[in-house]
Order: sequence, then structure tokens, then C-alpha cells
Amino acid sequence: MKLLFLTDNFPPEVNAPANRTYEHCKEWVKLGVEVTVITCAPNFPKGKVYQGYQNKFIQKERIDGIKVIRVWSYVTSNEGFFKRILDYTSYAFMAFWVGLFIKTDLIIATSPQFFTAVSGSILAFFKRKKWVMEVRDLWPESIVAVGAMQKNVFITFFEWLEKRLYLSANHIIVVTDTFKEKIASRGIAGDKISVFKNGANLELFQFGEKPSYLIEKHGLEGKFIIAYIGTHGMAHGLDFILENIGEFQDTNPELFFLFLGDGAEKKNLVLKAEELRLKNVLFIDSVPKIEVVDYLKVMDVALVNLKKSDTFLTVIPSKIFEAAAMKKPILLGLEGETKEIIETYQAGLCFIPEDKTSFVEQVKKISLNLNSYKKFQEGCEKLALDFDRKEIAKGMFETLVKI
Repeated sequence: MKLLFLTDNFPPEVNAPANRTYEHCKEWVKLGVEVTVITCAPNFPKGKVYQGYQNKFIQKERIDGIKVIRVWSYVTSNEGFFKRILDYTSYAFMAFWVGLFIKTDLIIATSPQFFTAVSGSILAFFKRKKWVMEVRDLWPESIVAVGAMQKNVFITFFEWLEKRLYLSANHIIVVTDTFKEKIASRGIAGDKISVFKNGANLELFQFGEKPSYLIEKHGLEGKFIIAYIGTHGMAHGLDFILENIGEFQDTNPELFFLFLGDGAEKKNLVLKAEELRLKNVLFIDSVPKIEVVDYLKVMDVALVNLKKSDTFLTVIPSKIFEAAAMKKPILLGLEGETKEIIETYQAGLCFIPEDKTSFVEQVKKISLNLNSYKKFQEGCEKLALDFDRKEIAKGMFETLVKI
């Protein structure tokens, strides 16, 4: 079987979309599938092409048996609505033209920005092939939720286009149960939608001792480290976290907050920490995936946070699975489906999004009670085993071959 996968994020980028696509495709190659991925030059989130790559018309490479074709796109940082639209549409346009010359049995196009799905849909029409739309984010709903854009004629058009894509796809893959419910409520047949949630690569993300070189490098001896690892964007509400950790400098000096990653809000967050004169905070720029594992080992608790919005009740951040695989209890500032998972597995504690009292209380609970901490680690271990990325990839492939 031959699969053509369209995605604008792929390794060496280390965000959730890149990781999910790569790990699934890698498993499919092991099953004997010929997988071709059309992506762009790696540049997320800073909008700077990674060393060793060029943003040229076309370049090819193989990664773990996956044939990767990188096409030219307008490169910009992950900020500014209209610049990002130009980024998305240029990639989609190039992916379509290159895809016309790739032999395949099935086309998969992944969101959140659905211009990739538009490309997949048109490509399927011209090639007379079936296509699958993978929905990792309800776009454009999430744009409105974070305040990046108000409901207007553009959003209305995108919503119309979104539904047309759902209707034209031969099958839809979503990452949460709530996504399926929402899409089905728009008149899409439920049996056309399959749920394959995110998970963790249990071979890569394994519990281990804290790397001494990082402890020494950042002066973290004797600290209980609560870390946020991921994109620093408008949706993540990290300004709320900074506003409410200053008091720990006096009451709980052993608590330390580490923020690893980049994004549209990174500069503002660093400035805010300076304005608040926070001494219990460290910001670190993005690092390669293998180093991310070391930072996961360094932390004691994984902080997962999003702004308070009904839209985010439907999402499940993939970082909870990687933290769980490392046996790192999760401090969650999110309600909905993710909260249900954390509470079901007893893999950490949840606080009310953007509620200071709830946040401070749960920080103290998760950091001061050793017995509870060990129980949370046991819950993390069970959670990770139930969300093994390999098994999820195999299940998704079984669905794909039936389309």
C-alpha cells in the first residue's frame, strides 16, 4: 500500500503535530507501507529555516524509511494572523502541485490549519483517489477562542470551508471524543469519524535520573521543578502562571518554574517575568527532541495550561502523555476531556483555569505530599501504557486500509 501524507510540520521540528505524524508514519513503514510525506523546510516556531536545510523549490530525504519531500513555502514565525495564512496557503499550493506526481493509494491531510486539508481534497479529486482528513484542532474555532481574530466574514468563510472539507473527505480522523461529537453535530455521519488520540513513544520517553549536567548548568540543586515544555502561544495562558508564582519565592523557596520552548508570546512572557522581578523562573529556548527528554527528566511536575475557554474543553494536549511516560505527575489547568483522563488515572492534580486560589492550592498539594506524589507516578505509568503511540498507530492503519 502507498500512502501520501500532507503536513506542514515534520521532524526535525519537535511540536506535537510533527511528532504524531512522524511516529505514525514510522510504524506504518514497519508494516510494509510505502509512505511519502510532503512537508516544508523545518522552521517552526521561530520562522527560521533549521541548519542544514534550505527553503528551496523541492528537496528530498529519507527519515526512518519515510520518503520526505520538502517544498518551498513562505516562511514566517508563529505570530501574525495574515502572515501565517500566507505561510499556510503557500505550502498548500506547493504540496498540491508536487503531490500530483506522487503515486499513491490514499491521501491523508492533517490540520490544524486546514489549508493543508484543502490541498488534500483537491489533490484527491484530480488523482481520483480517496482522502482522509485528520483533525487535530477545530480550526478556525480555536483562532477566535484565543482572541487572535474576532468573528467576521473571514471566519464565516473558513467555517463554511471547514464543513465542505468534512463532507468531501472519505473519512475523518480526530484526536478527541469531543471533536467527534462536535463534527457529528454539524451533520457529518458519526460512522465516518474515527477517534485516535495522541500518545507517547514509550521507547523514547522513559523514566530516568535527573541529568546532573542540566542541574549544574541551570543552578537547580535542591529545587522542586515545575516545568512547562511546549509552544508559548496565545492559547497557553502562561501570563496567568507568571502572575501567580511570585509569592512562592518567600513561602516555598524550593519551588522553581521552568519554561522550555518558543512561540508568539515568548518575548512578552520574558518581559513580564522581569517586570514582576521573579527569581524562581527560568526560560529556555527550544532544544532538539533528544534534549527535551533530558528536560523531562529534570522536572518533578509537568505543567499543562490553557486559557479559560469552552473551546479548549475539547482538546487533549499531547504533552500529558509524554510526561506520564516519564512518570512525571501533571498539574493541569484545563477542564473537559483532559481533566477526565488525569482524574481517572490519578496522574496528577487539576486546577480551575485562570483561578489563582485553585492554582496556588494545587501547586502546594502536588509538591509537598510525598505519598500523593508517588501515587500520581503510579497513575502516570498506567496512563502511558494505555496510550502507547505504537498501538495507536497500528489501530489507525487498520482503519485506513478499510476506507
